[in-house]
Amino acid sequence: CWNGAFVTAPPAKPALPLAEMLHSPEAGIARLLETINRRDKTRMRQALIAGLRQLLDEGHASARTILAGPRGGLACAHRLSAVMDAVVRGLHSAAVTYFYPADNPSQSERIAVVAVGGYGRGTLAPGSDVDLLFLFPHKQTAWGESVVESMLYPLWDLKLKTGHSVRSIDDCVREARADMTIRTALLEARFLVGDRSLFDEMVRRFDAEVVEGTAQAFTEAKLAERELRVQRAGASRYLVEPNVKDGKGGLRDLNTLFWIAKYAYRVHDVRDLVEAGLFDKQELQMFQRSEEFLWRTRCWLHFITGRAEERLSFDLQRQVAAEVGYAGRSGQAPVERFMKAYFLIAKDVGDLTAIVCAALEARQQKPRASLSPAAQDSPPKRCFVRANSPGVPANGAARVSRRSRAGTSTFQSPPSRASAQTSVAGWLARQAKLRGPVGTPRTGTRSATGRLARVRTLPSARSITFTSWAKRP
Repeated sequence: CWNGAFVTAPPAKPALPLAEMLHSPEAGIARLLETINRRDKTRMRQALIAGLRQLLDEGHASARTILAGPRGGLACAHRLSAVMDAVVRGLHSAAVTYFYPADNPSQSERIAVVAVGGYGRGTLAPGSDVDLLFLFPHKQTAWGESVVESMLYPLWDLKLKTGHSVRSIDDCVREARADMTIRTALLEARFLVGDRSLFDEMVRRFDAEVVEGTAQAFTEAKLAERELRVQRAGASRYLVEPNVKDGKGGLRDLNTLFWIAKYAYRVHDVRDLVEAGLFDKQELQMFQRSEEFLWRTRCWLHFITGRAEERLSFDLQRQVAAEVGYAGRSGQAPVERFMKAYFLIAKDVGDLTAIVCAALEARQQKPRASLSPAAQDSPPKRCFVRANSPGVPANGAARVSRRSRAGTSTFQSPPSRASAQTSVAGWLARQAKLRGPVGTPRTGTRSATGRLARVRTLPSARSITFTSWAKRP
């Protein structure tokens, strides 16, 4: 108090400033701990946890500010991941430099800390789990066990949901062969800190001994896993309270598409899928637009509720619509416009799923397609797709049949939806256009108003045909 007026003291400078920790976590940790007697381990741990808690609070505040800006969904997820990277690297520096230094480490006393799963993609929501792999060259040593514990305990003290595994390179290869979940997690492994050569060796052996020659099995497993997940979350993408993460047309569907494409085509970024021939530029933009919208929605759900809430319930729809910035227009309330946008995005994700499935089938990454009626063990399943593609009649319909282990599935588009966007039939038509025009009608078939046309045989899709017909007057 000065002359009867209260003077507000300036806020204390964070022990671990965000800008410094994002740039060089090791330097920030050294500056924090150098002032403390190294023998006083308890005080060092207390100072470390307090500094990291401030860092997380500042990082979450900055991520929320980013989220409120234009195209802030993925940027927010990347910022939260970068903040967590700083925390993990800082803990590793404290462990190997101040708590358990190894003056003359042996070949077995090496460790690489690796981000896996969603964290390995470099994206985190405010309430996401943090999945870590502690990688060792051989069996874990006493020194390695101490380092792992000194990193995990502070993460738990910070109330972070941390999933971890401790494995050697041999363990990673053996368990990835046996378990598709572990294989998927390692598919998106990202080096954080430690011995880089150890991580590179694991990636090399994973590619050579696990991925090589197993694309078809992985694709089938991921698509079967998706079907089970969608059945649990709701079989329709138009649920009134959709699950943004696990529901049909949600983020997990986009993740599954990229996992399959990454495994089959060995790409590392979604933009590489254009060069690989899986997407064209318009479909890539559709993927990126869908990912941005879903991440923006999911991050706001977590920030509003303060927990890892994935279901867009009625009471949350209005709040998220307001935070995203929707306003009433043309007699529609903000929440109505927001949910309409959500369902259109979910539809686009469904279109992308059909495109990827058709592309993988054409490249024989899935069971070979067939039109043989004798091979059908069960009545065909039907689902609608888009059909206004080059080479497909604008007033007609298109149908693709494909064999799978479950029988034959028939994809058919009704005439009333013939003006929708390109999907399976459109993808096949584009491929036919690249290699030559759609074949002429067979001789001796029906009249021009009911003719049967066959796609020119493609080098990578020899067993796939589709039938098109025009409406009779």
